[in-house]
Amino acid sequence: MALTRRAFLASPAVLAQTQRLNVLLLTVDDMNWNTPNCFGGQVLNLTPNIDKLAAEGMRFEHSHVTIAVCQPCRSSLMTGLYPHRNGAEGFQPIRNDVPTLQEQLQKVGYYLGIFSKVPHLAPIEKFCWDVVKKQSDLGRGRVPQRYYEEAKSFFAQAKQAGKPFFLMANSDDPHRPYAGSADEKRSTGETADFTRQIKPEEAWVPPFLPDIPGVRKELAEYYTSAHRADQTVGKLLQALDESGQRANTLVLFLSDNGIALPFAKTNCYLHSTKSPWIVRWPGVVKPGAVNRQDFISGIDFTPTILEATGTAPLQDLDGRSFIPVLKGRKSENRDRVFTVFHETSAHIRFEMRAVQERRFGYIWNAWADGKREFRGNGQAGLSWKAMLDAAPSNPAVAARVKLFSTRQREELYDFAADPDGLHNLASDPKFKPEMQRLRNLLRAHLHTVKDPQTKAFATEFPQ
Repeated sequence: MALTRRAFLASPAVLAQTQRLNVLLLTVDDMNWNTPNCFGGQVLNLTPNIDKLAAEGMRFEHSHVTIAVCQPCRSSLMTGLYPHRNGAEGFQPIRNDVPTLQEQLQKVGYYLGIFSKVPHLAPIEKFCWDVVKKQSDLGRGRVPQRYYEEAKSFFAQAKQAGKPFFLMANSDDPHRPYAGSADEKRSTGETADFTRQIKPEEAWVPPFLPDIPGVRKELAEYYTSAHRADQTVGKLLQALDESGQRANTLVLFLSDNGIALPFAKTNCYLHSTKSPWIVRWPGVVKPGAVNRQDFISGIDFTPTILEATGTAPLQDLDGRSFIPVLKGRKSENRDRVFTVFHETSAHIRFEMRAVQERRFGYIWNAWADGKREFRGNGQAGLSWKAMLDAAPSNPAVAARVKLFSTRQREELYDFAADPDGLHNLASDPKFKPEMQRLRNLLRAHLHTVKDPQTKAFATEFPQ
């Protein structure tokens, strides 16, 4: 009897014969885009495993997540939709009527797994996991050897089931509490193991942060955690190699948002959403490739994976597949991304919208009124306290503290002259044409995606 389409799609035997592509997604938590050495990080030999992966695949210079906070970022990755369209603007579940990548993959017989960060994709039944390993199963998501052991088991289970796999393996490093820090001891009652401790004098201070002792101390702790995250990546890739399935596995690596320090996480700055994105696809992606031209976004992840795996696409998505880019072909309209921010983990709203391009970045701070002060995750550590302490005697730090605290309604940065976005040009008359152009782009985008802030922006900046 002939197989029906449903029977064909669900048949593990047929799937095994057709060698449907496996997918391994590796995420790190709160790693700034320029921390890995292959992305310009200056702490020597900090990320050898991530660097090796980049040498085996394609590294993107203009890759962004859609929103710089963990749960809504991951929800956008797995739905291809902006947060206001999937329902997870902050730490909320997506709506039940929103299709997910995992639901589509389950229909065609994929074996689905998630390691750590499990509550950040909710409700759990929408993600159809066959294997769930919680943070506690993985040494608080910070023990590389645990990831290796669980990955070995997962790959073997998928093989025994005769199914292709999709595994989302999430490291909790380098999220706070940082390795060896007083905060780690205070919050967990213990200090997790690590094999290399970065000293403050070894720490590289990215130019968007002031080089003062408190910042160096926190960055040293962060880099210690980033090195351990790299070891987790290495152990996961080792398990894949030992499974014998490397040649038929698409590997993607990225960070869910920037570092949890001022001017990065929980904002719309360049360092908020820019992510160290790497794709290794044996036989398709040229090893050692660097894409310096195309912008890719978190909302592009789901349509890309669906196309790569030969799975039926979802309709009415905000993102689109970047498979042509991976295959070295030209892809139109990849010269910018639109990013958003809605609310903090404390459910306090700070609405922001941004356009990021190769040269210019434009941010609209809908909440900023000159009086209200921003409060977010980036102010929870040693760096913000050090900046506050330094501000009275250091005018440059004082200016950064003031800007971060109260913002200006609009921000414009010229990355050609100012790569880290230190000088707001929004009120500079020379850049008035660029301001108007970027406003027009953002206005049109908000209208297209039916953003709740569309009317407010159009009222403030009428055509």
